[in-house]
Amino acid sequence: MAFGRRRRQDDKPAEEPERTVDERAEAADAETETEAPAQATPSKGGPWDSEDSYPEMQRLDFGSLLVPVAPGLGFQVNFEATQVDEQGNPLDARPVAVLVQHGQSAMQLQAFAAPKRSGIWDDVRRETAKDIQEQAGGQVQEGEGPFGPEMVAMVPAPLTEEILAEMPQEVREQIPQEFIDQGWAPQLIRFIGVDGPRWFLQAVVQGAAVQDEEQWQVLEDVLRNVVVIRGEHPMPPRELLELRVPKEFHEADAQEQQQEEEKKETFNPFERGPEITEVR
Repeated sequence: MAFGRRRRQDDKPAEEPERTVDERAEAADAETETEAPAQATPSKGGPWDSEDSYPEMQRLDFGSLLVPVAPGLGFQVNFEATQVDEQGNPLDARPVAVLVQHGQSAMQLQAFAAPKRSGIWDDVRRETAKDIQEQAGGQVQEGEGPFGPEMVAMVPAPLTEEILAEMPQEVREQIPQEFIDQGWAPQLIRFIGVDGPRWFLQAVVQGAAVQDEEQWQVLEDVLRNVVVIRGEHPMPPRELLELRVPKEFHEADAQEQQQEEEKKETFNPFERGPEITEVR
């Protein structure tokens, strides 16, 4: 992917003394309503704040994120364990990210609380780059994208027998044999951030869309039409905005379960089964 001229980092404010979670939450929302937000959303459109006059279209309601629906898109919700048993098996979990899939590409969406007067993308980007270089042994390159400053990272990805077995044959055939022999291959990951009014939205893109403009255009349109619902309650900066599973997911699961039950009761091997489109 080609980048434009690298953006010069702005001067950073002096570090504040360490405060409790409650103090940070109060400080983040202490500014008056007359003060300007950290950074306006891109002039060509969104992502949008829920208070904006955003274009009407079909969107899935994930709680803090309203994500547009379009043909060829698939959706998943990523969960994080909140309780585990003695063997480490999850007992309870919470949704932490929305995954939008298109072709051989995927885009993970997460929204976080942020201060009203200062965005956090510059700091998040710098910390992410440091982690990739020091912990993952990867390389990073910054540049300007359609949503402002962004970053592409190249990290080593494992190629175990299990991973190779799950790959589509056409994808596996494109991997050089030397990578398969050494057990890893370079993987490109694109990090995009948008500072909004009291929120920060991060998109992490993997797969063909990192370099394929046609696949990226579909995901860009999705990102540009996301609506972020921040809420009015105080939250410390960088705390994940609450996500929930859309009702369409539950309805699709219930419909699938009902159809499976009906198949068991009235199975006819010569009858064509129902054809449905599910949102996942």
